[in-house]
Amino acid sequence: MRVGFALACALLLVSGTAMAEPTQALRLVSEHAVDGMRGGNLSGLALCGRQLWAVSDRDDELIYRLDTRAQVWQAEAQHIAAPPVPDSGLPLSLSSRSWAAGLVRGGDLDFEGISCDSAGNRYLVSEAHAAVLQVPPQGPANWLSISPLLVREARASGMLLRFNALFEGVAVSPAGDQLWLAAERERRGLLLIKRKQTTWDCDGGCVLLSEAGVEMQPEQFPKPRAVSRDFADLALFNGKLFTLERNAFEICRRDPQTASVEKCWSFAAEALQEQRRYKDPYGLAEALVVDSEGAWVGIDNNNDARADGEKRPMVYRFAAPEGGWSAKP
Repeated sequence: MRVGFALACALLLVSGTAMAEPTQALRLVSEHAVDGMRGGNLSGLALCGRQLWAVSDRDDELIYRLDTRAQVWQAEAQHIAAPPVPDSGLPLSLSSRSWAAGLVRGGDLDFEGISCDSAGNRYLVSEAHAAVLQVPPQGPANWLSISPLLVREARASGMLLRFNALFEGVAVSPAGDQLWLAAERERRGLLLIKRKQTTWDCDGGCVLLSEAGVEMQPEQFPKPRAVSRDFADLALFNGKLFTLERNAFEICRRDPQTASVEKCWSFAAEALQEQRRYKDPYGLAEALVVDSEGAWVGIDNNNDARADGEKRPMVYRFAAPEGGWSAKP
């Protein structure tokens, strides 16, 4: 009886998978090496107006404006001075490990994402400290005053429990009054806070999604295997939240209030062509910008060379899918 039940479940699973809409592949338009990032390790991208900005998780006092006029892009450093980091509620065990890692590799703040509001303020998420730095167009940088409920609720939901698996992406609303954060892996998740009078706080609850489990790497990956579900960055476009799902080599559109998946697109076929492969047994895409014409995806290669010998950070430009990013499933 148990064997028959298991077989029936397996048949239903196969049937459901067969009926599911195949993930549409994105088309690569161009690729650009990035020169001039002192620490390499491009870990975040943002589009402010028409200007692309980048951050490195190795540089605490620099953000980069990207000159995109040539095939090889030039990163122009802008100095920032971050004040002392406020206590976010992370336990000492995680904070001390992050501090030690920063001493060894550089980048105590470990900036893993950047986003912009319509006023030109840039928001940088520090993975090591679970904090967000606001860099205005003029004037000093400042850390957002975030309610400790954010970290408390995230950890209660199984996120932010592992070293080097904390906040990996950030997206801010054009009005600068809502902020989405992505917890990286084991468990991965999406959280939302809103600007109040004196602090950024949860509106009912912070956690939109907390998700465990593994998924198979795409078939184009050499020797694909099951790996942890993860998020590597976030982007907000036309009122929708887009997640960079690094190990799946996908960009997914989600409802910004519920985090439910609406549609996904794969960039595996282009990113995993033989000349673009890296030796690492996992995905390296860490930065995402979505606009009306396509998506920019940045690669944090940890200064390792890909198969064709290129060691600089890379940014890939993918065309928007047929029917646009708002196409219905």
